[in-house]
Order: sequence, then structure tokens, then C-alpha cells
Amino acid sequence: METNAYIQMKVSPARSTGGLNTISNDNSPSTDSKDLRAKLVLLGDSGVGKSCIVLRFVRGQFDPTSKVTVGASFLSQTLALEDSTIVKFEIWDTAGQERYAALAPLYYRGAAAAIVVYDITSPESFSKAQYWVKELQKHGSPGIVMVLVGNKADLHDNRSVSSQDAQDYAEKNNMFFIETSAKTADNINQLFEMRLSKQSIGALNFSVFCA
Repeated sequence: METNAYIQMKVSPARSTGGLNTISNDNSPSTDSKDLRAKLVLLGDSGVGKSCIVLRFVRGQFDPTSKVTVGASFLSQTLALEDSTIVKFEIWDTAGQERYAALAPLYYRGAAAAIVVYDITSPESFSKAQYWVKELQKHGSPGIVMVLVGNKADLHDNRSVSSQDAQDYAEKNNMFFIETSAKTADNINQLFEMRLSKQSIGALNFSVFCA
């Protein structure tokens, strides 16, 4: 895994809690820093790589045999921002299968940010991403930050969704946009560091927590 002074994280083994897969990263923030917490949810069609994005970010790993998420998985990650602020992201990775769609509002309710993922080789997944954007606009938290993510950028030879179309859609809907590859780790850290920083989400969407 690449080391990055911007990210400070410790990873403990995954464990099952109440039917949810949980990965916890418990850093000990400095006593003179402000500790903040933000709920983050990932939405998108099944198979677009939501879980792979999170696991690449949290554990620095890519598992090509990753199983489909059932219900939702909960993960947490702690970032140290440049101003010494400690941000704990509580990450909800939701299932993409249609039969779990009705459960999604349980996970994005109260979220400070949402990552909406599609597969750049799948126009159908891009259409599904637009569905989730509409749902967030109607039922998401006021001021929620939304990021449109085109995953599987390593499969650019099979691209079916142009980056320009996605960029235009993101701008039209006041979203950030980035393309990533969980397989190669391209832009994974940048997604969380640049798109989901304290500055982009805004202090009002954070809550102070005690470590």
C-alpha cells in the first residue's frame, strides 16, 4: 500500500456485527485537534465496484473475487486534514441489487456525503446512477455533497459512457465528478481527499465526536 502523510489509518480485521460487515479504523487523534465525524454512503448498481473502492481506500487491497454486498456493509476511516483536523468517515456501502433498493433510505438518511458509482463500460449502470441522484435530491439531507464516480477506468478500451457526458451531468446536478479504478488504485485516495475533504463538505455537515 502506498504511504501518504495525508492519510493516517490503522485497520483492524473485519468482523460481523448484527448482520453488517464492519471494518473499523481507530486512530488516536492529537489532543489539540478538532475531531469531526461525517456519515458517508455509497450508492450504485450491483457490480460497479462500490465495495472494491472502499476496500482499496481502507485496506489498500483489491479483491477480484469480492462478493456482492448483501444489505449493507459498514466501514470507518479516519483522515487527518492539513489543518490537523481529524475527520472520521462512517461509510455505508449499500447493496446494488434491486431487491434491496427499498432499504437504501435507511443508510443515506442523515448522510453528509454520497458517492454515486457507475461502471464506465455499462450505460445501464450510468442510468441507475442518475436514478440514485434523483432519490438523493428528493430525500437526502439538505446540503448533502454528492460525488459522481465512474469506476473501472482501467477498462477504458471498453468504455461506453464518455467522461464528458458524465462531467456534464455532474455539473448540471451540482456534483463533483471523478473517474477511478479500484483495481489499479487510480484516483481512489484523491476521491476521498479532494472530493470529501472538510472544505468540500462544509463544517455544518460535520458533527463533533469524542474519540
